[in-house]
Amino acid sequence: MPEAYLIDAVRTPVGRRGGGLSTIHPADLGAHVITALFERTGADPSEVDDVMFGCVDTIGAQAGDIARTAWLVAGYPEQVPGVTVDRQCGSSQQALHFAAQAVMSGTADLVVAGGVQNMSRIPIGSAMTLGEQFGDPTPTAMSPGWAHRYGDEELSQFRAADHIALRWEISRAEMEEFALASHQRAIAARAEGRFDCEIVACNGISDDETPRADTTLERMSGLKPLREHGRITAALSSQLADGASAILVASAEAVRRYKLQPRARVHHLSARGADPVAMLTAPIRATRHALRRAGMTVDDIDLFEVNEAFASVVLAWMREIKAPWEKVNVNGGGIALGHPIGATGTKLTATLLNELERTGARFGLQTMCEGGGQANVTIIERLP
Repeated sequence: MPEAYLIDAVRTPVGRRGGGLSTIHPADLGAHVITALFERTGADPSEVDDVMFGCVDTIGAQAGDIARTAWLVAGYPEQVPGVTVDRQCGSSQQALHFAAQAVMSGTADLVVAGGVQNMSRIPIGSAMTLGEQFGDPTPTAMSPGWAHRYGDEELSQFRAADHIALRWEISRAEMEEFALASHQRAIAARAEGRFDCEIVACNGISDDETPRADTTLERMSGLKPLREHGRITAALSSQLADGASAILVASAEAVRRYKLQPRARVHHLSARGADPVAMLTAPIRATRHALRRAGMTVDDIDLFEVNEAFASVVLAWMREIKAPWEKVNVNGGGIALGHPIGATGTKLTATLLNELERTGARFGLQTMCEGGGQANVTIIERLP
């Protein structure tokens, strides 16, 4: 089967909600990383077959196919099309999958995959809440078919995160220790310059704004749960954030023809689903499926990036997969670094790629929980 190569991966700093990136139009955020990608690789934008961007809540400034808009705002050729992908939190990871699949199928040679989200400008869930004016309180509430299958159970990521904590008997104290470590790892990584290769400064911001050096277990223990009698607090959740990320994916023919230097290849990609009410457990099933299909074990993977939507999600995943903590989110995760939902997938790939190179490791696995009870898994192999 033809190979799909990752030529380069870039991202903006992660801007905290209301922070340094909040006033930038999403199309300009997307254009910023696209432009940086071509400046760094020297590839010819006119040779690109497609632009695939993840984005959620595609209304207002994020509507109208933001992938296409961002490409045009970057000033690149009108002949290149774009398509916007919504697999909720995994949208840009799925965009990367679609890009790699296009290359591996032989129907494309050069594809930009990425994502963008300005959560300050367009609050999370806006596309759903706007449906209320049309008589739809939620996406599923008025569906007899959904009610027949799942009843009227609350569909909430907060409920799901609490459910996981209870089902796997994960204490609040354990989750707070995990959250503190996320901040500590992120702060150390930032201080050591581990993100420097992937971040392209934007609007005068050159570092992630979200890690909190003043976070302590004592401060976290004083927060109220997000749900009555629950265990999940704001400190145990990913931060709402703004940002964009992009990756250039190429075929072997494009690498040869345009004299590109690939940094990694896609070793495996897949996605699986699980209970949409429990919602956040799918990374467990998806990871097992991916390792089985790839003929690999946990021991074959050198580094893991598991999106920290909530501390309970990653802790339950680690228990089930038996992945050692010293290999998981070694530079911190969404609790410290934020989760600009449409952009997070390829943002994590950029971090994973750079850490594989920094440590000389070979294989990295990335997964994340997604709305509707879904999860993507990508395994990449660093090239020497």
